[in-house]
Amino acid sequence: MTALIAILVALAAAWTLAYRGASLMTWSAAVIVYFALLALVGAIAWPGVIFATVVFVPLLVLFNVTALRRRWVSKPIFAGFKAVLPPMSETEREALEAGSTWWETEMFRGKPDWQYLLDFKRTRLTDEEQSFLDNETEQLCDLLDEWEITHELKDLPQAAWDHIREHRFFAMLIPKEHGGLGFSAVAQSTVVAKIASRSLTAAVTVMVPNSLGPGELLTHYGTKAQQEQWLPGLAQGTEIPCFGLTGPEVGSDAGALPDTGVVCRGTYNGEDVLGMKLTFSKRWITLAPVATVIGLAFKLYDPEGLLGDADKTDYGITCALIRADEPGVEIGRRHCPGAFMNGPIYGKDVFVPLDAIIGGQDKAGGGWRMLVECLSAGRGISLPALSSAASKVSYRMTGAFGRIRRQFKLPVGKFEGVQEATARISGLNYKMEAARILTASGVDQCTPSVVTAMAKYHMTEWMRIILNDAMDVHGGRGIQQGPRNYLAASYQQIPVAITVEGANILTRSLMIFGQGAIRCHPYVFPEMEAARADDLNEFDTLLWSHVGHSVNRAARTLTFGLSGAITAKAPVTGVAAPYYRQMERFSSALAICSDVTMGMLGGELKRKELLSARLGDVLSELYFGTATLKYFYDEGELEADIPHLHYVMQDSLAKIEQAFDGFFRNFPNAFVGGALRFLVFPTGLAHKGPSDALINRLGEEIMEPSAFRDRLSANIHIGKDYKSATGRMEQTFNRLIEVEPVYDIFFKAVAKGQADGFTVDERLASCVDQGILTEDQARQVKEYDDMRYDAILTDAFSKEYLLNPLENTHEDQRLETRVA
Repeated sequence: MTALIAILVALAAAWTLAYRGASLMTWSAAVIVYFALLALVGAIAWPGVIFATVVFVPLLVLFNVTALRRRWVSKPIFAGFKAVLPPMSETEREALEAGSTWWETEMFRGKPDWQYLLDFKRTRLTDEEQSFLDNETEQLCDLLDEWEITHELKDLPQAAWDHIREHRFFAMLIPKEHGGLGFSAVAQSTVVAKIASRSLTAAVTVMVPNSLGPGELLTHYGTKAQQEQWLPGLAQGTEIPCFGLTGPEVGSDAGALPDTGVVCRGTYNGEDVLGMKLTFSKRWITLAPVATVIGLAFKLYDPEGLLGDADKTDYGITCALIRADEPGVEIGRRHCPGAFMNGPIYGKDVFVPLDAIIGGQDKAGGGWRMLVECLSAGRGISLPALSSAASKVSYRMTGAFGRIRRQFKLPVGKFEGVQEATARISGLNYKMEAARILTASGVDQCTPSVVTAMAKYHMTEWMRIILNDAMDVHGGRGIQQGPRNYLAASYQQIPVAITVEGANILTRSLMIFGQGAIRCHPYVFPEMEAARADDLNEFDTLLWSHVGHSVNRAARTLTFGLSGAITAKAPVTGVAAPYYRQMERFSSALAICSDVTMGMLGGELKRKELLSARLGDVLSELYFGTATLKYFYDEGELEADIPHLHYVMQDSLAKIEQAFDGFFRNFPNAFVGGALRFLVFPTGLAHKGPSDALINRLGEEIMEPSAFRDRLSANIHIGKDYKSATGRMEQTFNRLIEVEPVYDIFFKAVAKGQADGFTVDERLASCVDQGILTEDQARQVKEYDDMRYDAILTDAFSKEYLLNPLENTHEDQRLETRVA
């Protein structure tokens, strides 16, 4: 019995020390105290004391005396670590070091600093930015007709181009001192989203110069002379920029860039100067057909040592800025990914001076870092904004359509099968708005490369889900293209969003966890750097801190799993508190699973893309879940938000468990996978996702006019008149809300056979004659029913228009001959 008690005391003490993250010295002291107490109470005899002293004292001395520990423990581990450390190319290093880390690091630490999250001030629009959104942006939307742009003009109308230039839409990120607008990332995101809600073509046209382009590169890396030369023209719109990175042989693997620049002497503007001959073949370059200024990425070579270093001939990826009309440049042809300007650029022996290198000669070979850092910021703004716009329009229009459109004598939005889709549209919109605001606010303060990769991947994927759901609900109304269709243009452009700024498949399988694990983990990257620097002392310090960190996260993970995370701390009370606790639980689980995975697989993890992707999914859902909690908190923890909070968090927790489950089932070592499963899920999987009742509630709320509905679909363009696609549906919905009680009386009378006649007019007259409706009520029903029928119609075209839309005007046929 005494032995059992001693064992239980030892386990309890060890668990407590591990859970609290005790230091090595504290663990050592606890071992000494434990055996001393056992001896004092007579639990062990003196031979046992002597044995414990002989065994444990040398170990305690070995681990606590730094010099001994380094020599006999850390040094062999250090040698083994260096032997298995995977090689890292300069391109990989620059990608890892580029940008910065932010809130996502708290997910890897396994113990999020909730107070930091709650205190973080999200970016609010300034009065100037709000005015630009309400006026200049709204005016631009009024100039746009996406059907005309995509099927007739194949371009923006000239008035829109003029407006974009005049009001400096291309210069939102250029500082005011250079003539730009100097807007925040949140403002840029909101402006692009509003434009995209009216025209994706215009949004892409505006967003690219404000994402990865000459303006941003010059602002961050250009010399003073380059900034003075180029930024005013870019800001005023007299210069149209594009940036050439991708080509036939290079896409996601930008390190395989085949385009070259060779340093040499040549004649430029009549003068003999030191420069470079550029040869390149670029494809899929947005704005290239109309660009006057080209940013180029290429590999720079100096075979003659003209840059001053005879031993260095390969400088690597470099960025330069050249005029589109330089001799040898071929530009102007178009690809056809849509109506936005996109095309190839070719160059053969294009000679430009060295000062064309962005940042000057000192930045020769520094292009990859520039690109990664700028892309890290841009992909957290532009594509999430496009996704937000398409999703908000889908949310608002699908809710309206679901109430207007009736089948089997019911609004289609009342069917549970439809509500499963509309609830998903609603929940993902709430999640997306939370993620958009937090991510863009983060970009305003730093360059969080992992966060923006998560935002780009997941928000474009959510857009795909939302548009698919919206198309399913609309049926034929969504399929038939034409000016009446508010879904088709976004639906057709899904592949563009999925592909650009980092293909989604590779972003999920390689970048999110692969880059996040190294950059965001508190010890992994420093340990790698210590190994590469052959710094045993630094490695020793990091290693044992890492071990303590892992032991602590393992203990926390098991404790949270056994207690259902009740023992985790929440920074708030109320409905959100349990979700904070679960986020902390799974953050701790991600930390220990990451440690074990990297420790066992090492460089092999690069090739285990499916495992990496699943841990990336966990990381992403932790980030988006905490973003949703932050959004709920910042919005004032409103009662109206609670159902959507529950939906998002329950869905996120279920997805986290699914990702972990797949990870454990497929872990290369089945025993370790099973041990990790027990550590994380000691009582099994618990989260099943939103309930049917919650799905029904969101499915009903999407069809109801409310302040919440307006807030969730804020800052999109809704047509002001009945002739526009969104305006027609919005006005019909509003009219239905006014007359629905009366319309239901008429509808029921028809269903019961009380209204005689075949046409709507005949049946309304019958209802008036029978006293079922008054004449005024019949008039209201007639007005609404005409609007309803027109709202569900799709376009029909003449053969002449389809053959030559520019010479044959499409005439919309409203209120076609019909039967009731």
